[in-house]
Amino acid sequence: MNKVFLIIQREYISRVRKKAFLVTVFLVPALLLAMYAVMYLIYKNSSELNTTRVVKVVDDTGVFADKLHAGKNIKFQRSTLPLAAAKKALKKDHEQILLYIPKNYEEAKGVQILSEKKPSIMVTTAIEHQMNEISTNNKMVAAGIDTARLKGIHSNIDVSALEVTDDGEKDSNIGALTIIGIACAVMIYLSLFIYGAQVMRGVIEEKTNRIIEVIVSSVKPFQLMLGKIIGVGLVSITQFVLWIVLSLVVSYIASKNFNAPQSPMLGFLDTVKNVPVASIIGYFLFYFLTGFFLYSALFAAVGSAVDSETETQQFMFPITMPLLFTYLISVSFLAQNPDSSLAFWLSVVPFTAPVAMMVRIPFDPPGWQIAISMCMMVIGFIFTTWVAARIYRVGILMYGKKASYSELVKWFFYKE
Repeated sequence: MNKVFLIIQREYISRVRKKAFLVTVFLVPALLLAMYAVMYLIYKNSSELNTTRVVKVVDDTGVFADKLHAGKNIKFQRSTLPLAAAKKALKKDHEQILLYIPKNYEEAKGVQILSEKKPSIMVTTAIEHQMNEISTNNKMVAAGIDTARLKGIHSNIDVSALEVTDDGEKDSNIGALTIIGIACAVMIYLSLFIYGAQVMRGVIEEKTNRIIEVIVSSVKPFQLMLGKIIGVGLVSITQFVLWIVLSLVVSYIASKNFNAPQSPMLGFLDTVKNVPVASIIGYFLFYFLTGFFLYSALFAAVGSAVDSETETQQFMFPITMPLLFTYLISVSFLAQNPDSSLAFWLSVVPFTAPVAMMVRIPFDPPGWQIAISMCMMVIGFIFTTWVAARIYRVGILMYGKKASYSELVKWFFYKE
């Protein structure tokens, strides 16, 4: 056990001392600070960015021109010029927009918006919305419908989703829970790939440098693999903790120094006051660690079977396929159906559970399902680590031979 601890210590210290680790740790908060600075500049200069556009209206129908009303960053002026003269005048003012409404305005592409510079989608949408509203009102009046009475009985229903508990009713926070579930699933998905690949590269590097021959003369291959996986896992947790702490500090400083709208992160934290964040973080750490051990053992086995990173492609696809499939299903289906049968089965299979279960956890799945999922994760990573270790113990001493799946099976059954 002491040898495993020494390997963990070596892996951890050698990686956290690298410039790449330090740069990555501070890069995320720096980007967050830069984002706040950009938001502040946009907010400060919003009056300059949102200049009011003047729309000259040539209305052959005589219906719309006097009913179009000014809105945010848009103002309408009725043109007394004919269309040809209005087009010539348009070239003298690059900021001006010309709206031409022919008598056959209801035909496809009948109404035209002309300008020297391309108008924004906001301007075209505002014009289209106002014209549709005016035309609809005119048709209702023509049909004998009282538009004022119709607007008076128009409903604007706001539905509030509440959760009934023993302590009373509380806000369900459906939007915040969906965001938290998907965010946790994405973080685990990316972390398993990034840090699992680090384990694989470390094995390949030591194998090609022949350092592995010296190390395995002092420790068993299983101890070496276990120490490497735990060491990289601790590095990833350190990086996560530093990112969260530094991001919160940066958000607090930005909100105090930039007289801008509330930062997205602090604003989001206000909306999740009723969400059990502590328990979600606990589940996240469990599924991250067990998923990391499971996949890193497989990555280590792949690293031991090849002599260079370019040879890993044939083994990577079967490993990454379940994770990629679950990630795509989670975003498109599980987040909307967290209690479905598919969600249950994906959350008990160890290869898909880390991502699938983190999407379901914020929605309070039944306790027995969580217990089954956690037990299967523990059994899954122990079994996978055992299988990977049997391949690893032979693969790390094999050089110059291109491994195949049948070769890996032979290595698995090889007796010492």
